[in-house]
Amino acid sequence: MENSLTVVEQKEITFYDDELIAIRANDGQIYVSVRHMCDALGLNVQAQSRRAKRHKILSSGLMVAKMATIKGLRNANVLRADLITLWLTGVNTSSVKEEIRPKIETFQLEAAKVLWEAFQEGRLTADPTFDDLLQIDSPAVQAYKTLQALTKIARSQIILEGRMDEHERRLEQIEATLGDPGQNVTPDQASQVSQAVKGVAISLGKQTKRNEFGAVYGEMYRKFGVTSYKLLPANKFQTCMDWLTEWHQSLVDNVAF
Repeated sequence: MENSLTVVEQKEITFYDDELIAIRANDGQIYVSVRHMCDALGLNVQAQSRRAKRHKILSSGLMVAKMATIKGLRNANVLRADLITLWLTGVNTSSVKEEIRPKIETFQLEAAKVLWEAFQEGRLTADPTFDDLLQIDSPAVQAYKTLQALTKIARSQIILEGRMDEHERRLEQIEATLGDPGQNVTPDQASQVSQAVKGVAISLGKQTKRNEFGAVYGEMYRKFGVTSYKLLPANKFQTCMDWLTEWHQSLVDNVAF
């Protein structure tokens, strides 16, 4: 089915006096049942679903999910939580009852946050008195706060591990790039090669009585398949330096002999 989701987790969330059904889908996003939001706000479900489908942005977050109901699994339209505010801004307030309008504003301000928190820290209510109850020093409150703290620590650890994995992945990419035959030597390495060539050319020139710079560079270019010492592949730098060093040493030894 087009735009269909797999439900990973489903929760019933009390948003003030209304019951909303939210899910965490297989794409990692939080969605809420369009029907339950419409019922809470006194809106026509079919009309609101059609409006969302016509909207370029809303339609991208309007999906179908097979949700658990008292009648078994049923397909339902669900809207991504972060799009709730945008969806509500398009509601024609003149078509709803006067007493419903403040509730629409409440949904706009708080619904997305509460739905997200429900799947992050286990909070399943938006009742403001709940925060007051948390100020009471009781075993239940202490247990709840401890559980929240442990949940946050675990979440932070998961994020940290994810970042470390990403860091390691990037290091592997860098190492792979440095080992890529197409990656050239650094300016400092190129300077070392140039100095080594100079040493060989001077020693060779003392024997031949000619300017041997071009000859040494030419031999190096042929050996390593490059047209410039600056284009020497990084993974051939040490091999080149060893070759030039041995060449220079052989010239020095020959003179000494």
